[in-house]
Amino acid sequence: MDRMLVVVFDNETKAYEGKRALMQLDSEGSITVYAHAVITKHADGTTTVKQEDDNGPIGTLLGTSFGSLIGLLGGPVGLAIGAATGVAAGAAVDLNDVRVGEDFIYDVSKSLVPNKVAVVAEIEEDWTTPVDTRMEAIGGAVFRRARSDVKHTIHEEHVAAMKADLAQMRAEQAKAHADRKAKLQEKINQLDSKIQAQLQKAKERREASERETQAKIQVLKAKAAAAKAKAS
Repeated sequence: MDRMLVVVFDNETKAYEGKRALMQLDSEGSITVYAHAVITKHADGTTTVKQEDDNGPIGTLLGTSFGSLIGLLGGPVGLAIGAATGVAAGAAVDLNDVRVGEDFIYDVSKSLVPNKVAVVAEIEEDWTTPVDTRMEAIGGAVFRRARSDVKHTIHEEHVAAMKADLAQMRAEQAKAHADRKAKLQEKINQLDSKIQAQLQKAKERREASERETQAKIQVLKAKAAAAKAKAS
């Protein structure tokens, strides 16, 4: 199952030990790690994100669900981004892009307080025991949530409603007097801009989802090739 994983530790030493344990589980074949990073919450409330030992194409944070999760965990005070990442400091993040519940973000944020450090990862795991056993032995508090499927229904209904309003205003404009036509045209232009923005956002989400899928395929292919080379 594809999951977002956050493990909160008391300090960087334990966090990096946890990251190594996570990658060891990946090497053993117990899980698949698609992306990972280490987040440090500083005493002043700022957050540093470090992404090391890039695990493949999806390791680039920008424009992915994983990157959106990093942005949300950074908090409203802004991020002090590590040089290896592609996240823009202060960028707005839509919770829908992360595809996990708001309660998950809330629970993690309560634990990831100043001076705490977290390992954040997107993983594929069939059962939770391997990760939990390793992380808890190091002293990590484990949070995980399965990613929901991409849903377009609500978005499509919202756009359909706006298009219905647009059609109604255009029908009224055709029968209106000159002064009323101008006012209606202004409203039509505003609503049409909103519709185009929604359609563009939906397109970007579809493209991001496709990129993530292709990146994961590349990660799996690389792992299979490495395993084959090792066996030969």
